Amino acid sequence: MYKLQLQTAFGLLALIGTSHANNALNVNTNTQNNKHVDIAITKWGSDWYFAIMSIMGATALGILAASSRKPRSDRVFFYISAALCFTACVAYFAMGSNLGWTPIDVEWQRNIGGVRGANREIFYARYIDWAITTPLLLTDLCLTAGLPWPTILWTIALDEAMIVTGLIGALVKSRYKWGFYVFGCVAMFGVFWQLAVVGRQSAKRLGKDVYKVYMMCGVLTLFIWLLYPVAWGLCEGGNVITANDEGVFYGVLDFFAKPIFSIALIYGHWGISPARLGLQINDYTDMEQPVPGEKDRKNGTLRSNQDSVGDGNQEIAEGA
Repeated sequence: MYKLQLQTAFGLLALIGTSHANNALNVNTNTQNNKHVDIAITKWGSDWYFAIMSIMGATALGILAASSRKPRSDRVFFYISAALCFTACVAYFAMGSNLGWTPIDVEWQRNIGGVRGANREIFYARYIDWAITTPLLLTDLCLTAGLPWPTILWTIALDEAMIVTGLIGALVKSRYKWGFYVFGCVAMFGVFWQLAVVGRQSAKRLGKDVYKVYMMCGVLTLFIWLLYPVAWGLCEGGNVITANDEGVFYGVLDFFAKPIFSIALIYGHWGISPARLGLQINDYTDMEQPVPGEKDRKNGTLRSNQDSVGDGNQEIAEGA
């Protein structure tokens, strides 16, 4: 039944992502709040967004399927990675459907085909996606490095500041948008410091295998994230490239930052117990304690009060 559900889900994603009857732009037109947008995606751009949506959804389902081979207490990285890919899947569905955007007047009007017009389609759905998925991605990395929770929370706070300032800047039509751009870049380099310096030092103390996973996924993240401000400057900021090209640029970056990152992380973590990273997670089946006088579930023998006390003393000694 579980395999049948996964096959059905994959089939639906493929059908939606590759459908030749895409009429999203006819249903959801380029008019928002009684205002028409000049620079917007075409049917090709919509198809591209749906294709990335399918990849995100398929990756999330694949990770969930792989998690079934692990005990529930060892699935923390599986669930986090699946959640960030599924969230991105929903966001790309919105953008492919030509939803989740607002028209914003451009700072520089250009006479080049594709970017000619007074206003541009700004997808706030993209920033909602990032506000959810980037903290999940950073949580994956920070937990891999065994960082303490105060450091993780500070890193996520910097990340949220980066996303919010990027969104505000994208919604500003004057040159003051670049002030928010600078604030966002400062926050981004704050995140980079935590990953490249603090996180790397912590991961190195956890063993070569953990350090290898952290470096592989961390370097990928730093390189890809460094290109997002470039994309912002060419798209929402400078109105240099078309809305379709914007979708391709961000789509390729998101593809590497989410599905490729998630697959690499899960592959690297496959043989690493979360307990080594300080994540001692107990499942309810691990915490069941037989009641004195009842039969032991494993061998069917009766347990006395003395047995229970002895087991408790043994657990205390092991904990000490």
